[in-house]
Amino acid sequence: MSQVQQMPTDGTGVLLSDPWLEPFSPALRKRYAAYKKQLDEIEAHEGGLAHFSEGYKSMGLQVDENGGVRYREWAPNATQARLIGEFNNWSHTANPMTKSPYGVWECYVPPKSPGVCAIPHDSMIKISMTLPSGDSIDRIPVWISRVTQDLSISPIYEGRFWNPPREQVYQFKHGHSTRSSEGLKIYEAHIGISSPNMRVTTYKEFEEDVLPRIKKLGYNCIQMMAVMEHAYYASFGYQVTNFFAASSRYGTPEELKSLIDKAHEMGLTVLLDVVHSHACKNILDGINEFDGTDHLYFHGGAKGKHELWDSRLFNYGHHEVLRFLLSNLRYWMDVYMFDGFRFDGVTSMMYTHHGIGTGFSAMVYLMLANQMLHEIYPNVITIAEDVSGMPTLGRPVYEGGVGFDYRLSMAVPDMWIKMLKELSDDQWDMGNVVHTLTNRRHLEKSVSYAESHDQALVGDKTLAFWLMDKEMYDYMSDLFIVHTLGGEAYLNFEGNEFGHPEWMDFPREGNGNSFAHARRQFNLVDDNLLRYKYLNEFDVAMNWLEDKYKWLSAPQAYVSLKNENDKVIVFERAGLLFIFNFHPSQSFADYRVGVETPGEYKVILSSDEKKFGGHERIDLNGRYFTTPMEWNGRKNWIQVYTPARTVLVLGL
Repeated sequence: MSQVQQMPTDGTGVLLSDPWLEPFSPALRKRYAAYKKQLDEIEAHEGGLAHFSEGYKSMGLQVDENGGVRYREWAPNATQARLIGEFNNWSHTANPMTKSPYGVWECYVPPKSPGVCAIPHDSMIKISMTLPSGDSIDRIPVWISRVTQDLSISPIYEGRFWNPPREQVYQFKHGHSTRSSEGLKIYEAHIGISSPNMRVTTYKEFEEDVLPRIKKLGYNCIQMMAVMEHAYYASFGYQVTNFFAASSRYGTPEELKSLIDKAHEMGLTVLLDVVHSHACKNILDGINEFDGTDHLYFHGGAKGKHELWDSRLFNYGHHEVLRFLLSNLRYWMDVYMFDGFRFDGVTSMMYTHHGIGTGFSAMVYLMLANQMLHEIYPNVITIAEDVSGMPTLGRPVYEGGVGFDYRLSMAVPDMWIKMLKELSDDQWDMGNVVHTLTNRRHLEKSVSYAESHDQALVGDKTLAFWLMDKEMYDYMSDLFIVHTLGGEAYLNFEGNEFGHPEWMDFPREGNGNSFAHARRQFNLVDDNLLRYKYLNEFDVAMNWLEDKYKWLSAPQAYVSLKNENDKVIVFERAGLLFIFNFHPSQSFADYRVGVETPGEYKVILSSDEKKFGGHERIDLNGRYFTTPMEWNGRKNWIQVYTPARTVLVLGL
C-alpha cells in the first residue's frame, strides 16, 4: 500500500508537484524561512496578521462615535507636527501632535458638540511638520481616503476629510462575490475611458451603461484599472500618489461603492488592479519624502528609484511599510468590497529587489499578502502580472509557493503582435502558436489573453488594427484559440470584444490634451450598419459557450494536429473538438481529424455563421460520425469541411 507523502513544513512542499525544482530546494527553504521569520514577528508583536493588516482602522483620520477625530501618522524624521486645515483656518498652533517612541504622531480633535464633528465633511486638510533643519513642510496625510484637484487654482491635489452624514454613506446590499476562482472570464476596464464621450467617464455612468454590456457579453469578472488615486491621468493609473483614495476624477467614494455593489448584484466578481510595485515620486500630493527623508516608505538613494518608470521603490523589509501595504489590501476589500487583486509589476518586485539580494523582502511581502488575503477572505482571487515565468508563483504559501491564484500569460499577446508585424499569413507557424499557448506550468493557473491595455496603448497597433486589412474571421480565430487553448482563465481589454479600431492615448501636452483616443467608442458596436457587431456577437457566443462547457476549468487540451502546410490546428478539451483553419485562402473538404471519444458529433459553433458576418458554408444541422480507426494519435476519426480562416467546434 503506497504511503501518502506528508507536506513538508520547510517551504519545499512545491517539490511534491514539481520534483524538477529539487536543485532549488536550499533557496526555497531560505525564502520560506524569511517568510516565517517575518510572520512570527507579526504574530508576536502585532497580535497576528489579521490585526496587523487593519492599520487603516487606527492610522490616518479616525472618527469616533462622539464625532471626535483622532489622527495618527508615521513620520519619525519630524521634530514637531500639527494638523492643519480649513477647519482651524490652517492654524499651526491649534492642533499640535505628540510623537511616540516609534515615530508615530498623534492628536485628537474633540467634537464641536456631542455627535458633531469639528472638521467639516469634504473640507481640505493637511499635516504640517518641522524637520531637524528647522524647515517646515506640509503634506497630504498618507492614509487619506479622498483627494481632489482644482485646475483653476493649481494642478496639485488637495487632501479632503471624507466623512459624509450617515444617511449619505453608501450601504452595501450585497457582500463579496462567492464565485469560485474557476473559469474566470475577465473584462479589464478603465472607468475614465468607458464611453464615446470626449471627457472622463464617471463611476455612475460605468454602473449604468457598461456593467450591463459586460454581463451580456458573458464575462463574470471585472478587473478595474486606475482606481487608486494618481495625479497624472496619462499614467493609466500606474503612478499612484494616494494609496487609500479612490480616484476623484470619476466621482465620489460612495459612487464607487454603488458601482461595485451593482456588479455583485449582477453576479460579477470585481478585482482591483493594485499597484504595490512602486509609487509616484510626487512629493506635494504623494507619499514621497513624506517626513523630509527619501527613505520613509522607500529605499534610500539609487536603490529606491526605478529609473525606467521614474518612480519610487518600496522598502518591503520595513515593518511599517508592510503594515501600510497589507492594510491597503484590507482597506479595498473591506471598505469598497473588492473581491481580489491583479498585482501590477510583480516581475519588477521580484527582480528589481533580486528576491535573494534583499533577503527575499519583496517575495516575503507577496507571500504575506496572499496568506493574509486567502486566510481572511475564502473566495479572494489574486493574479500576478509576471513576465518571468517564476516557478511556484501560483502555488499556495504553505507549500512554499508565493500564493497567487493565477499569473498572466504575457507571452501570448507578444506572439500575436510579432507574427502580425513580421510574417505573412502563409508563414504563420502552427507549432509556435500551440507551444506559446500551452507552454505554462503544470498546476499553476494562467490567465490567457490576446491583448490587454498594454497592447492598446499609443505606439503599438491593436490586434484589430493589424487585422483591419484582413477578414474579421482572423480576429475571431485568434481570440478563440487563446480562450480555448491558452489557460485556465481569459482576459479581454474593454472594446477589444468588438475590435475597437483605435489605440489608447490619454490627454497630454504632446497631443493637445485631447480626449479623442482616451475613450471607448461603444457607439461603433451599437451601429447595425457597421461590422463591429459581428465580432461582438462572436465574443458573446464564445463566453456563454464556455459557461456551458467549462473548458477553462477542464484539464489542458490534447492537441492532435499542428499541420504547417494546411495551417490547421485540432485539439480536444472539455469534451469538445476544436478545428482551426488559419489558412488565408485554402478550404478543405472531407478533412480527416482524430478524436478520442466515439459517437455522433454535431456543430456547436462555427465562426462562418451569418450572425458573425460569415458565409454560412457549414451546415449547422450537420452530423459527423466517427470511424473506429486510429488517426493522429486518437482512437477515431471524422471528416469535416473546414473553410479558410474559420473555426469549427463539434460536440457529442
